[in-house]
Amino acid sequence: MHQVVLPLGEPPEVADVGVAVHGVTGLQDVFRLPGLWQLHLYGYEGVLEVGGTAHRIAPGHASLVPPGTEVLFRYRGRSEHLYAHLRLPGTAERRVAPVMQDAGPNRTAIARLLRGALAAAPARASAHLWTVLWQLADAPAAGRDTPDPVAVAAAHVEAHLGTPLSVAEIARVAGVSHNHLTRLFQARLGTTVVAYLRRRRMERARHLLTASTLSVSAVAAAVGIPDLQAFNKVCRRELGQSPRSVRVRGR
Repeated sequence: MHQVVLPLGEPPEVADVGVAVHGVTGLQDVFRLPGLWQLHLYGYEGVLEVGGTAHRIAPGHASLVPPGTEVLFRYRGRSEHLYAHLRLPGTAERRVAPVMQDAGPNRTAIARLLRGALAAAPARASAHLWTVLWQLADAPAAGRDTPDPVAVAAAHVEAHLGTPLSVAEIARVAGVSHNHLTRLFQARLGTTVVAYLRRRRMERARHLLTASTLSVSAVAAAVGIPDLQAFNKVCRRELGQSPRSVRVRGR
């Protein structure tokens, strides 16, 4: 496993934040957290194996491991890291991030936020960790030498939800072929580009319908489906009810 998909539309639910010390009684640990994400900021040299893939650990590196994933840590001696165990309850604002990345110039800020979350009230700790997750997801090229096509495509979709979009255009912006982008989305996100675009439009529509006073026609236009009949059809298919029902029930 090289990358993970983070749903960042809602603040994380924090289960635990702390400083862990390993490698004192043994040079290897194997474990998993069934319902929790693992976020680590390392201060040592070692190896993390996730899904059969080995990732080098070095001071200043940060890792993100999804719930239920078995991990193997290999240490060289006493090893200390900052950690947070959390739930990501949202489904929107999905971002692709590497399992392991060099936090680079963000290292100091991330360490400060993690340490600040140690003694903070739950709401503030959640805010600190939400900021950390966004910094790791938005890191330049997400720790890679070249931009990730899925991340570039997702960012283009977010920036152009209100305009006509084709898979060909999205693939061109991402720098890959139509077919290759489709394969990447299926492998990484478990969906097609078209389905992802449709879902993101409807998630934005739900928000505008329930949180704003925009007319239904204005909401439809804002999410790139100005034809009211088509908007109503997609809304019923994706959200299970008409736009007006979404508005009434959401309020």
